[in-house]
Amino acid sequence: MGHNEKAAYFCCVTLLYALSVLNPTHAISVTTHHNLHKTVGSDVTLYCGFWSNEYVSDLTTLSWRFRPDNSREIISIFHYGNGVPYIEKWGQFRGRVEWVGDISKQDGSIVIRNLDYIDNGTFTCDVKNPPDVVGTSSDVHLTVYDRIPPIGAGVVSGAIIGTFLGIILLIVGGLYLFRYIVRRRARSETIFFKGASAAERGKASGKAVTGTKGPVLYATLDQSKSGKGASEKKAKTSESKRDRK
Repeated sequence: MGHNEKAAYFCCVTLLYALSVLNPTHAISVTTHHNLHKTVGSDVTLYCGFWSNEYVSDLTTLSWRFRPDNSREIISIFHYGNGVPYIEKWGQFRGRVEWVGDISKQDGSIVIRNLDYIDNGTFTCDVKNPPDVVGTSSDVHLTVYDRIPPIGAGVVSGAIIGTFLGIILLIVGGLYLFRYIVRRRARSETIFFKGASAAERGKASGKAVTGTKGPVLYATLDQSKSGKGASEKKAKTSESKRDRK
């Protein structure tokens, strides 16, 4: 076998080995919280979950890093590799970090105890699970307050504006309701007075009719009485004349 044939053979063997042994890489997905708010002296659990196409093994590595607010310095606080967690024994987190995750369950969470103001910053979780080594790390921002987290100015302004608008709506609604009640009452009273005046006019007209009929009736009765008296006088006169004859 010549030199060129040996070189071609070696290249073919290397290519076949690479295609048969090496698997294509897949993107690994890492998830954390976005923002956390805690008070001084409290504890915080930094959750880190991940998803991978490959089985978790001793080759899986996980790390937590910290970058303080208003700083470019990056501090390594935790590392997991070869199935063993490694907690940094120096720096501001010394003696305050605890491993509570479970790599077999794709959980890389840690706990930081006794928080202080210097812990304000961004925590980054990064996971590699060969051959899944391509992916994006995930960040969570921690804010440590004195006692109670202050309410943002936007929340306060929104609450004040909402309360003011609510009061205005109540006042306007009350005015419209009052006007509606007054108009309805005035309308009912108008209808009542109209009915009462019509009844009174009817009574007055009845009295006027009876009043005009009364004198006419009396006059008729007087005339009939006077006619009867005259006829009776005539009858008596004729009878007396007959008696004289």
